[in-house]
Amino acid sequence: MGAAYNYYRGNNSLIHLAVLFAAAFSSLQIVHSKLSPHYYSSSCSQAPSIVQSVVVAAIQKEARIGASLLRLHFHDCFVNGCDGSILLNDTDKFIGEQTANPNNNSIRGFHVVDDIKAQLEKACPGVVSCADILAIAARDSVVYLGGPSWTVPLGRRDSTTANRSAANTFIPAPTLNLTALISSFSAQGLALKDLVALSGSHTIGQARCTSFRGRIYNDSNIDASFARSLKRNCPMSGNDNELERLDIQTPTHFDNFYFENLVASKGLLHSDQELFNGSSTSADCLVKKYACDPHAFFKDFARAMVKMGNIKPLTGTQGQIRLHCSRVN
Repeated sequence: MGAAYNYYRGNNSLIHLAVLFAAAFSSLQIVHSKLSPHYYSSSCSQAPSIVQSVVVAAIQKEARIGASLLRLHFHDCFVNGCDGSILLNDTDKFIGEQTANPNNNSIRGFHVVDDIKAQLEKACPGVVSCADILAIAARDSVVYLGGPSWTVPLGRRDSTTANRSAANTFIPAPTLNLTALISSFSAQGLALKDLVALSGSHTIGQARCTSFRGRIYNDSNIDASFARSLKRNCPMSGNDNELERLDIQTPTHFDNFYFENLVASKGLLHSDQELFNGSSTSADCLVKKYACDPHAFFKDFARAMVKMGNIKPLTGTQGQIRLHCSRVN
């Protein structure tokens, strides 16, 4: 009996140690799978400065490109997480996301990403992911155009496929109402405050006539003179690709004028103006707060960008580090 007891007790101890070891190993894997701002500190310490230099040069050449790089990161993260899938060209195995309705003839800045990747591959071959390039470039674009900075968690890996159907489903359209916008952001783990703050990215950039035509001809909550001015270049048919500034005041400077425009019923997109209708809703209160307090907007925008950048990243051994952002290895 004693021998048997000692045998089972010994086995139980071994089992207990095995469980503890498994738990510790699992925890170690989880720790290593988390994103970290110091991820490239030893493997490619020059990565941040390389990204920044290319982004700054690109914006100096064309101010609009900063908004384009920010939008690439946003549209990437909303489709199966921040995995660089938006950068993949079509293949015989899948149709990429670039021709999805929210992206087709709209997203741009791929040449800047390619330039960044080429320089990084020279400095640190096979180390920095395309998904991380998008995250850093988005931050650097905002900062250079006068917006807030934030610490970018890094360590994302790149997907080996893309999903056009998911892009059509999950990227919020400019025609959505507030309820649908809240639902779209909630599906990504983002709250109402994140929705309103991130919408403030429309303080820079431009939109095509086809994206705001319905608003200027059908919406009632729009300043009449503002609508008339837009109709001159965006008729009821034709001129689909005619561009208009998302922020009529400072389209190449990151500030809080976007929210001032909403209060004045001068939001360009239907989805923009849905955030403010002059009532006492939570969205209205946030818009008024950001219109009056740019520091509050900057703080919440930076926090929301970090939160968005953490949407389902590939880490550890998932995915790959693409050598060319437009195709898998």
